[in-house]
Amino acid sequence: MIPIAFFMQLSLEFTCLVQFTARLHFLVECLVLKSRSRWSSRPGKARGGHTPMRFSKGGGRGEWRIRASHRNPCFFLETTSRCHAPSRTADSCGSGSSLAAVSRLIPFDTSNLTCFDAWPSQGFIVRYGKSGQDTWSFVLSAPDAGGYVSVGFSSNGAMVGSTAVAGWTTGGGVGVAKQYRLGGTSPGSCPPDQGSLALLPGTTILAAQSSRLYLAFQFAAARPAPYLIYAVGPSGAQLSNNYLVRHRSYGSAAVDYATGVASSAGGGASFDAKKWHGAMAALGWGVLMPAGVALARYFKRHDPFWFYAHISVQGVGFVLGTAGVVAGFRLNDDDVPGDDRHQALGVAVLVFGCLQVLAFLARPYKGSKVRRYWNWYHYYVGRAAVACAVANVFVGLCVAHEASAAGAFYGVFLAVWVLASVVLEVRLWRSAA
Repeated sequence: MIPIAFFMQLSLEFTCLVQFTARLHFLVECLVLKSRSRWSSRPGKARGGHTPMRFSKGGGRGEWRIRASHRNPCFFLETTSRCHAPSRTADSCGSGSSLAAVSRLIPFDTSNLTCFDAWPSQGFIVRYGKSGQDTWSFVLSAPDAGGYVSVGFSSNGAMVGSTAVAGWTTGGGVGVAKQYRLGGTSPGSCPPDQGSLALLPGTTILAAQSSRLYLAFQFAAARPAPYLIYAVGPSGAQLSNNYLVRHRSYGSAAVDYATGVASSAGGGASFDAKKWHGAMAALGWGVLMPAGVALARYFKRHDPFWFYAHISVQGVGFVLGTAGVVAGFRLNDDDVPGDDRHQALGVAVLVFGCLQVLAFLARPYKGSKVRRYWNWYHYYVGRAAVACAVANVFVGLCVAHEASAAGAFYGVFLAVWVLASVVLEVRLWRSAA
């Protein structure tokens, strides 16, 4: 049998051959253009109402052309080719050769910028500097992974509420760079061309060189916000009306602009906290609590097994659910966006759970006159807690954008639980009759 690795290697070699042929064609085309026009542009309006700025050779990847849009100050970078080399060319603060290759395309001086490794795990490099009075220059260098790259400025380290500049290349090879106000994590909460950065007109561009993206911009400020938020968009995602889609990974760091020292970038800690919050709350409130109710309802003939099983399952569920609520409060403290319905239902479930624990500790003995009223209270409060918990699991999955896979899994569990409850309820009625 021919191993799969053979076909992978064959595919890679074929891709290299195609790219070599394409790059040779572009080299010939560039030489022809150079001999005709000496890479100079004529004054006047270009086709489509755009004014050509200047022409330069883009590191062997074809013809690069910058043009300014008459609608907004953002610049668009075009190339006649989107062929990439099989291996990525790394960028580093110790070597400025990669940035020097595209410095002619950046409309401001990049020779004296301070550089630091912003996000080592993702290959992010940030260069910045202050030029003139309250004018700050930034250049973000990142690998071209087929999605957008962005850098945001936050006063407290939280992504929501910050302002970011994002850049990406379209399928046609056009580079786009825009400012965004990060209002939340839901679709449509990050509108383009909004934010608190006073971007200088004609300075925001996206350049590409050797499988890396260079997002450059200038803005006016006495001092930038102390926290930088980095993000990488999903590969191949389509941005409808230039609205950002949810990132696949992000990091953050605190920066001392006077010394150029940045703290280590975090890689989505809040994302992990949300996962823990959802897992503990769903397992405790949404799975164990309904299971404990079924044990008390349908297995009383197995005395005293049902009692100890009931309090054990409900006790573990209460501990896990409470831990999930605490994790949710921590997310709220970290300014991770939430949902009012989800928070209200979570508080209601926690209150019902605490009432059940107090009822267990203060339960009257079986022969007491108030035992019947205690049973009613325990019955209805417990079922109210289960109803709120089940509803909140689905609300939480929608808030976390996990309704497709995790929602289907929990829906299957809930369907099995309901079906089993119906069967056991019918058997209970028949045995009572």
